[in-house]
Amino acid sequence: MRKTSAALATLALAAVALTGCSAAPAFDGASCDRAASTSGIEDLAHISGEVGTKPEVELFTPVGAQESAFGDVTVGTGHALTDPTQSAVFEFSLFSGATGEPIAGTAYDEAQAQLQSVGYWSQIVPAFGTALECATEGSRVLAVVSPEDFGAQNLSGFGLAADEPVVAVFDVVKVFPSRAEGSPQYNDAAGMPTVVRAPDGRPGIIVPDSAAPTDLKVQTLIKGDGDTVAADDTVLVNYTGVLWDEHTVFDSSWGKGAATFDMAGVIPGFTQGLTGQTVGSQVLIVAPPEFAYGDQASGAVPANSTLVFVVDILAIDPPVTPQQ
Repeated sequence: MRKTSAALATLALAAVALTGCSAAPAFDGASCDRAASTSGIEDLAHISGEVGTKPEVELFTPVGAQESAFGDVTVGTGHALTDPTQSAVFEFSLFSGATGEPIAGTAYDEAQAQLQSVGYWSQIVPAFGTALECATEGSRVLAVVSPEDFGAQNLSGFGLAADEPVVAVFDVVKVFPSRAEGSPQYNDAAGMPTVVRAPDGRPGIIVPDSAAPTDLKVQTLIKGDGDTVAADDTVLVNYTGVLWDEHTVFDSSWGKGAATFDMAGVIPGFTQGLTGQTVGSQVLIVAPPEFAYGDQASGAVPANSTLVFVVDILAIDPPVTPQQ
C-alpha cells in the first residue's frame, strides 16, 4: 500500500491539473438531509471495526460504477459538516473496485491527524466532497466513484485501468464547529462596535462614528463552556478584523476556513483578548496601535491603526493544517 503522503500528493497534483484553484462547493447546511441523499450501496462491502481505526473491508467485486454513489455505514451523533470550509479530521482507505485490493489510505493515527474540509476533498475528487457533505462526526461513509469522476490522471497515478472504479471508506473522526456555540452575554455597548450575525454565524461589525478607545477593550459576546485558553496555546478560530478609522474589513477567515494561531505569535491585543476565554466563545477585541502594529504598516493595515476583531474560539491545540 502507498504511504498516506504519497497518496494525497498524487491526488492533490491531479486536482491542481484538473481544477486549478476552484472554489469550495456551496451547500446549505441549514437544509442538510443526509438520509435523502444516500444511495444504499452499503451492501457492496462488508466493513468492520470502530470508526477512527483501520477498517477491515471485504468488497464484493467487481464493483460496477456507471455513476458515483455513497452510503453511510455508521451514522455518528456529533457535529455535522454543514459548510464546505468547516475544519474536520478524516481517515480514509481507497480500494480498487475491480479487485478489492487497497491502493491508498491514512495511518489511522491520532498523532498524524490533519485538519481538512469538504471543500478540500471536493477539489481533489468532487465525488468525495459530495459523499462527505452533511456527514456527522463519528460517521463511516462508503463511496463508490466511477472512473470518469475519479479522473484519468488519478487512475494513472494509482496504476489503475481507465475503466476501473474506486471505492473509498471515509471515517469522519472529528468535526469542529464553525461558529461560537455558547450563551449570549450582555455588554454595555456604549462607544463600542456593534456585532450582527448572519444565519451561518458570520459576524458583521458596525464601528461607531466616534474616536477609538485608547485602551485595549475586550467583551465576551458569547460565552462557551469549553476549555480555557492560555497565553501559550494554539487556537483554532474564525475571525473578522476591521479597521476602526476606515470602517472596512482588512482580514477574515470566514469563507476561507478557520485559522490556527499560536497565541505567542500574534499581536498583543489578540493574545490578551483571548487569554482566559473559553472554547465556544465569541470575543470582541478593540486593539489600539500599541496593542496591534504600532507605527508600522502591516499588509492591509496602515500604521497607527486601531483594529477591531470578532473572534469565534473553536478549539485549543487542534491538529495541524496541511499545506494545500
